Amino acid sequence: MAEEEYGNFVDWNQMGDLAKSSGPTKVDCKELKEFKQMARQGYWSKNHKLRAQVYQQLIKAIPCRTVTPDAEVYRDIMGNSGTKKPSSNIPLPDFVDDNPVPRYCLKVEAVASAHQIINCVAGQFPDISHCPSLPAVTSLLLHFSKDEAQCFEHVSRILACNEPGKRLLDQTFLAYESSCMTFGDLANKYCAAAHKLIVATAQDVLEVYSDWQRWVLGDLPFSHMVRILDVYLVEGYKVLYRIAIALLKFYRKHKAGSQGGQGSGQPQDSAKVRADIQAFVRGIGSTVTPDKLLEKAFSIRLFSRKEITLLQLTNEKSLQQKGITVKQKRSRRNVQLALNPDTFSSEIVSAKEMRDIWSWIPERFALCQPQLLFTTSTHGCSLNRFYSHCEGYEPTLLLIRTTDGDVCGAFLSTDWEERKRGGNKLSYFGTGECFVFRLKPEMERYEWVVIRHPELASSIKSQEQEDGAASEVPNSENNGLAQPEKPIGELSPFLSARHFNLNSKNTSMFMAGNFDSIIIGGGEGNALYIDSELNHGRTGPCATFDNPPLCAETFQVSLLESWGFEDVMSK
Repeated sequence: MAEEEYGNFVDWNQMGDLAKSSGPTKVDCKELKEFKQMARQGYWSKNHKLRAQVYQQLIKAIPCRTVTPDAEVYRDIMGNSGTKKPSSNIPLPDFVDDNPVPRYCLKVEAVASAHQIINCVAGQFPDISHCPSLPAVTSLLLHFSKDEAQCFEHVSRILACNEPGKRLLDQTFLAYESSCMTFGDLANKYCAAAHKLIVATAQDVLEVYSDWQRWVLGDLPFSHMVRILDVYLVEGYKVLYRIAIALLKFYRKHKAGSQGGQGSGQPQDSAKVRADIQAFVRGIGSTVTPDKLLEKAFSIRLFSRKEITLLQLTNEKSLQQKGITVKQKRSRRNVQLALNPDTFSSEIVSAKEMRDIWSWIPERFALCQPQLLFTTSTHGCSLNRFYSHCEGYEPTLLLIRTTDGDVCGAFLSTDWEERKRGGNKLSYFGTGECFVFRLKPEMERYEWVVIRHPELASSIKSQEQEDGAASEVPNSENNGLAQPEKPIGELSPFLSARHFNLNSKNTSMFMAGNFDSIIIGGGEGNALYIDSELNHGRTGPCATFDNPPLCAETFQVSLLESWGFEDVMSK
């Protein structure tokens, strides 16, 4: 058939009417405005080969970084892939967040090709830390690629897009999480009835909305998704928001019909609501055509890219202020610290214990090597020397052994040089990635309290927070520490109504230091306090980490070490 050149990966028996080519065979336009109109009208939607050619033209026109991997790079890395049979047993990178490659009417072996392409992308884009939509996009583009190398190039150009104000795929957890919050803002504004339904039926609205991209890129049938791809490659990211809002509208209509207009009573477990929406989206083909879905999406008025951008920036800023920038996981599969026991040398922990600590750290540092920055056995018991050896390194790991033989410590997300921003005041800084732990007598980690108790993030703003002014901590346990700066400006409606109204007095005191002491954790006590001679310390419960004492409440330091994270991949 005529599509063979661009259909090597397609299972034509599953394609139905899409396997029959009809309509125009050529697109003769160069202006974006014309492409936009044609894409929305489905000008090339009935001709697989023409669609492939248009996609190639659109993707080649994406402004990209100066050095963007192309098909030749893939061939150099993978060799002659035509003589090698790819395997779907190759695990996908952690940054896809366990999202599988959708089949989308592809041959079984094509899914294995997608795995191979995504892993090659991971090697060429080491800065990607969270991109759950990549498997779906790769699967879709395989439909319209001559070979794996061409698909790799198309995916790379989408990821490397550097046009100002334009985004195609989220590539960090911060971007992704803020997009979920932005979707909540948009749902509240543009489909209030559906948003009200979700609020009434789900215990955690943000958890439900965290699936919004997967509804579009993963759950929709191929016949619907490919029409959306037509428009997405022309108009960009905002199309995904429009489609997801339209899906929410249709879901609300579906629920109203099935319940006879009656509410569902008490809120359900959010997982049930998520599963219900997923089932509806997957079966949408029986009630809503692709054209009807697009019509609903583009009938939403006053829905501008500018508004989306402003909401996204506001939400990103708010997440950064709260220290929520990286997804925290309870465990990490298949990640081992590549530690050489012959060269690793610590007087506090063994190589095995250091590996255990490494299993707790944020994903993006998992493959770094530990680098000893400071140890009291070599550099002496001086806080000034501690600072001079640790400044310029971010993050760091603090290890303490007491004279009683207990071992505890902290992962500290921020450069100690930040302490200078407070002037002579002992001010808190750091992010929600910080955590404290103990290794002996028992091994236990204590994360930021909001990670373990997210309900603390939905407290109502106090008047003090509304005022937005930093204040002194009255509790003498905190040594008069200055509070972190409050968020500046108004937060988005969805944000302020739900998850991130943190009580900074209790839940955002991560680390602090001056010439007199260093402190880890605050609010009704300190997780760790070490004096200026790095000799005496104390530990107790604190609100930031909700921890018990990490060792004896007052202790003498036998040995203290600070470790940095050496990126061996960049060498």
